[in-house]
Amino acid sequence: MTPPPKATLWRKSSYSGGSAGNACVEISERTAHISIRDSKTPAGAILTFPTSIFAAFIGTLKPSPPTHPNSHHPRS
Repeated sequence: MTPPPKATLWRKSSYSGGSAGNACVEISERTAHISIRDSKTPAGAILTFPTSIFAAFIGTLKPSPPTHPNSHHPRS
């Protein structure tokens, strides 16, 4: 007999805003995928992505370091 799947463990994003519970996103991490949901509607829609795709997405959100110390200040 196959055991039932483990309950999904959700944690709030460290970037969720407000102490009143506004704009909270929860994440569930598994080996092969990452799931995301709105904490205000836990029974609502869940977005699920392969771990590698989610990591690439997060990588695009992080600012890239300048290639040269003065590259962010164009010279006239």
